[in-house]
Amino acid sequence: MATHPATGRAGSGGRVLTGTRIRCQPRLRPAGWWVEAVLAVGFAALTVLLARPGPLTALDRWLRDLSDAHRPPAAYWLARAVNLLGNGGWVMSVVLLLAVLLAVRRRTVRPLLPPLAAAVASGVVLTVLKRVTARPAPHYFGPVPAFTVPGQESYPSGHLVNAVVWYGIAAALLAPYLPATARRLLRAGPPVLVCCSTIYLGFHWFSDDLAGLLLGALIYRVVCRVGWSSIPLPDLLERRPQPPERYWP
Repeated sequence: MATHPATGRAGSGGRVLTGTRIRCQPRLRPAGWWVEAVLAVGFAALTVLLARPGPLTALDRWLRDLSDAHRPPAAYWLARAVNLLGNGGWVMSVVLLLAVLLAVRRRTVRPLLPPLAAAVASGVVLTVLKRVTARPAPHYFGPVPAFTVPGQESYPSGHLVNAVVWYGIAAALLAPYLPATARRLLRAGPPVLVCCSTIYLGFHWFSDDLAGLLLGALIYRVVCRVGWSSIPLPDLLERRPQPPERYWP
């Protein structure tokens, strides 16, 4: 629970929340910025390792071949259904709709700020990285390392980034209405299921998913660190004075 410096107005005509206690603010554990540093370094190191054949690419190929050899129709369609949990289009739309409902209920656009920031950050970062790394997908049946086939965009897994970022943001927005156990399941369950489904279906290499987990966790933590609750807003975007104790963001 965080407390910000009584409600006043910014010099530009916007309202800034002061003396406001923010409830249900996302708690990042561990809390230090060193976690983001580890995630970034881990992603960079993984990318370097994938630039040439090695044990990691051998593991990727082995898991692909194992999955291809054990994929009966029933399991295939079940995995396809599970894989939809990582579809960025509809997951992002649902979270944005949730944020809109909260914004209307609270008469402030603040609930929209974290998901909009997450959408921009994940979209830009994924687009750039996928094009630069140029890694073919498992069923391209060509080279396994990254930086080998221009136009191929398997790395990192966008499904895993979506699962980590969007279900994390959803859990944070729903914190006032869900018990802690349900929030933990919402954050952790979809990424695990999506990871298993993408590997089993051959949509992504294992290392693509690992990179997506690292990158998604990094984006989620950075978005949650921004002081959305204290950003000055004009009256048009926050029509009702906010109570001294309010929910994040």
